[in-house]
Amino acid sequence: MNTRRNFLTGMGAAGLGGLGWTLWRGFGVETQEARQDVPRNGSLPNTKLYTHEGREIRFYDDLVRGKLVAINCMYADCEGICPMATGNLLRVQEMLGERAGRDVFMYSITLQPEQDSVDALKHYAEMHGVKPGWLFLTGAPADVRNLRYRLGFYDPNPLLDGDKATHTGMVRIGNDQYDRWTMAAALGGPGPILATINHVDRGVVHARQPQA
Repeated sequence: MNTRRNFLTGMGAAGLGGLGWTLWRGFGVETQEARQDVPRNGSLPNTKLYTHEGREIRFYDDLVRGKLVAINCMYADCEGICPMATGNLLRVQEMLGERAGRDVFMYSITLQPEQDSVDALKHYAEMHGVKPGWLFLTGAPADVRNLRYRLGFYDPNPLLDGDKATHTGMVRIGNDQYDRWTMAAALGGPGPILATINHVDRGVVHARQPQA
């Protein structure tokens, strides 16, 4: 598992297949803009954001500090990957049961903050039947752009980076309390996403399979 100190240094791509490959190619390649605002200790930014419920929050202090989180990117009028990814994450939320919003927190950051206002994201969440424990987030465009860079949702090629669809294929999963971070394919099905969440959750018993 990667620690937060190594958050942007990349991990092995084995098992990811083609899903989110454009994102993954750029995951360990920081652009100059991204490097300029990366603290030496590798900590996550405390970006000011707004939830679909209308609350002003700080990304690290209010959403991540000491928590187990699953983070993806989306935008409300996306007609390609976003609805499928949202559908998978809805199933994950259902499968988490009482753990959702108590032990595991889900966040979706808009890639289109210029259009995705608090009200637009509230409508999107209500339309998809999102339950408590999952927040949709927007903010100032420059702040949101920097945040997605810091989370690894970018491509080093400016032309590809301008294509919002290239940043919606992965889910960033981490347990801040233990500095354990990884990724899962958003289109890989709810089962593998939940398994990845459980892998970084020390509250889940991981039993070794008996030898045949």
